[in-house]
Amino acid sequence: MANRYFTEETLSFLRQLAGNNRRDWFEEHKSDYEVMVRQPALQFITDMADDLATLTPHFLAQAKKVGGSLMRIHRDVRFGTDKRPYKTNIGIQFRHENGKDVHAPGFYLHIEPDEFFVGVGIWRPDSTALGKIRDVIAEQPGKWQRAIGGKSFQRHFVLSGESLKQPPRGYDKEHPLMEDLKRKDHIAVAALKAKEVTGREFKKLVFERFLAANDYMDFLCKALGLRY
Repeated sequence: MANRYFTEETLSFLRQLAGNNRRDWFEEHKSDYEVMVRQPALQFITDMADDLATLTPHFLAQAKKVGGSLMRIHRDVRFGTDKRPYKTNIGIQFRHENGKDVHAPGFYLHIEPDEFFVGVGIWRPDSTALGKIRDVIAEQPGKWQRAIGGKSFQRHFVLSGESLKQPPRGYDKEHPLMEDLKRKDHIAVAALKAKEVTGREFKKLVFERFLAANDYMDFLCKALGLRY
């Protein structure tokens, strides 16, 4: 049984967009985008709000067409050589109430025809935020290991993102957690299957993944002096 959010038709639309990534095509199929992507995404965000509040009241589920939890489909083509005007995935971020952009701590959902995952953490934090996280890892290694050592977290999530090639300045090069101190991103990813995304237990599954990352997110927020 399909869920009330994302269906095979959703994935089909995203595949077609990938093959026809042009403004004229998108304008002709804008109604399909509304029905198959934006409306179900906004409904999912609305329905996740109460669940998310039971985990933490400090992350926002904002079902808005612009400026909310649903990330815009238009790509920023001002920089870089890739001038395709549209993203070919659905991105939903439940961001911390103190965050202003994608670099804030968040719970994330990514839906693309060949890539589905739940993400948690903070992507490309600024140097001050990254330094705060590194300091707590260095000074309270047991706390960090507990944050990433839970059975459910270990079962579903993989730590991801970019890392420095050399140890960061100001930290003991022989620190046993040096590989974690070298991280430039503090994100963890849990892969999903297409049949899970289109299945009737989808919302429950996503929340279960968020719940599995509770200790990890709690660690990052507290390291940054944010409420969790």
